[in-house]
Amino acid sequence: MTLILECRNLTKQYGQKTVLSGVNLQIPRGRIVGLLGPNGSGKTTLIKITTGLLTPTAGEVFIDGFPVGVQTKKVVSYLPEYTYLPLAMKVKDALHYFTDFYEDFDWERASMMLEHLNIDLSQSMRTMSKGTKEKVQLVLVMSRRASLYILDEPIGGVDPAARDYILRTIITNFEPNATVLISTHLIADIEQVLDDVIFLKYGRIVEAGDAESIRLKAGKSIDALFREVFRC
Repeated sequence: MTLILECRNLTKQYGQKTVLSGVNLQIPRGRIVGLLGPNGSGKTTLIKITTGLLTPTAGEVFIDGFPVGVQTKKVVSYLPEYTYLPLAMKVKDALHYFTDFYEDFDWERASMMLEHLNIDLSQSMRTMSKGTKEKVQLVLVMSRRASLYILDEPIGGVDPAARDYILRTIITNFEPNATVLISTHLIADIEQVLDDVIFLKYGRIVEAGDAESIRLKAGKSIDALFREVFRC
């Protein structure tokens, strides 16, 4: 098994508050993995450490065998949970931006997906709905030929029809030997595409492994198990 992501005793604290507590995790290549937990469980913090946006209080993170740094940023394609492209930016400008910034960006793949969405390359972000903005950002992220795609709440702000498109885009456009890590609390919408799941609760992993094995052991769907584990 070739690992794409490994966390060793990963801990993150803000003053007296512990957001991640001794997280140990191994994620292999070629999988679609759900990072599942309610708001405040530590999902985004874990992602930001993995992408190099935060530094851990203790522990280590390795991506493709390298500690998080310049080398790992080259192989990670990250979709944050917020809209980050400037409102004045046109779609074609965003394509040029990604082309200049990322050596592995596939302009042809991005253009094809945008055409399928009927998104005009001359359209600015300012004129788009929230759902369309999220689709554009997803297209840009999934058009990189990365080793690890990290998607933070990619379906949280869009309607059910858009969610279906986003999921199809994810499962049909990532590199065959790459891994997709999807952070979400909308389990029912993505369960069918997941190979593995990770349940994160109060900064600790409470369940992790092959999705089908977990379903068989629990005798219920991942969504039903999630509701049981995270019941208020």
